[in-house]
Amino acid sequence: MMGQMEAIGDSHALTNLTKAIDLALLEGSPAKIFIVQEAEQIVGLAFFNIGISLEKGGHYMWLNDLYVHKDFRQKGIAKKLLLHTLFWAEQNDLKGIELETGVNNIATKRLYNSFGFYDIVSKRYGLDIK
Repeated sequence: MMGQMEAIGDSHALTNLTKAIDLALLEGSPAKIFIVQEAEQIVGLAFFNIGISLEKGGHYMWLNDLYVHKDFRQKGIAKKLLLHTLFWAEQNDLKGIELETGVNNIATKRLYNSFGFYDIVSKRYGLDIK
């Protein structure tokens, strides 16, 4: 995950990652983390937040990150993480899952499409508040 954030260009990657994980682990947090370990090393994770959607009429998941370390890719880890995440969403009566991926990330798009995810045409906006 650190490598991914550094590649994005975030100079505060470790600090931001640590803060986010600490907040997600708090009792009652709307954020959840699923991890995959191999030989006591975290090799993959799914990080998501639960929100309420007016459109869906209930809770939904925003899948912030589905990440597998580059040395452990092409081993089915992302598929297993996504399956576990979908199962958790169904068990917790969520109305849907939304996420964002790069337009040129063909492998990731293929994975999501294989599970029935579909393209939502929109433009995402952001604002950093200090």
